[in-house]
Amino acid sequence: MRLPHRLVAGGALLGLLAGCATTSDIEETRRQIDTVNQQAQTRLAQIETKLSNDKLLEMVGQIDSLRAEVARLKGEVEVQTYNLTTTQKRQNDLYNDLDGRLGKLESHAGDAKGSAVAPAVSAGAADTQASPDYERAMTLLKGRDFPKAIEALQKYLAANPDGDQAPDAQYWLGVAHTAQKQYDAAIDIHRRFADKYPTHPKAPDALRNIANCQRDLGQVDIAKATLKRLIKLYPKSDAAAKAKEQLAKL
Repeated sequence: MRLPHRLVAGGALLGLLAGCATTSDIEETRRQIDTVNQQAQTRLAQIETKLSNDKLLEMVGQIDSLRAEVARLKGEVEVQTYNLTTTQKRQNDLYNDLDGRLGKLESHAGDAKGSAVAPAVSAGAADTQASPDYERAMTLLKGRDFPKAIEALQKYLAANPDGDQAPDAQYWLGVAHTAQKQYDAAIDIHRRFADKYPTHPKAPDALRNIANCQRDLGQVDIAKATLKRLIKLYPKSDAAAKAKEQLAKL
């Protein structure tokens, strides 16, 4: 804003000198005016360049920030995609494993129904027959109605803590809790089952179920330890063979 005032002042000075100064004086004054004008133009150009550079630097900074944000978001998407894929695979493995167990349960039930008529049950053997509560719980379990199956199994165990089907009921109760993703409850039930019935045919499976629940809770190191314990205690079991495969992937 100072430039116009200088030019006006210079012009006035030139007019004044024109009446009382020599030609050389006038030329000198013109040169001074030109010098001032050039200096002003140079300064203005410098200011404009600085402003342009500042704007450019600001834009570059904004672009770098946006690129960093995009990279961060891409990383989050990749992690979430991996976690989702891993979770889906684990869920599929869980349901496939559960379907396999329930399929065996159903086939055993079918074999029992298709077998020849059993002889009359003696009074001493009557205690070995499955109770109605247990049968109802198994029916609910086969139908994948896990909440009601849990209630029925708990009811049976409360009434028959030492019944003939108590070990199986406790094992399937742990499986039902696993299907409901109630992993802490499943771990507790399977652990008590494995400790109380170490020679039961399902004891190795109970330990593998514990490891799977621990893995899904993010307790990978603990899950590995459980799988190693399973392999050590039941080296020839099918569960041990599967445990070895799982250890290689964890």
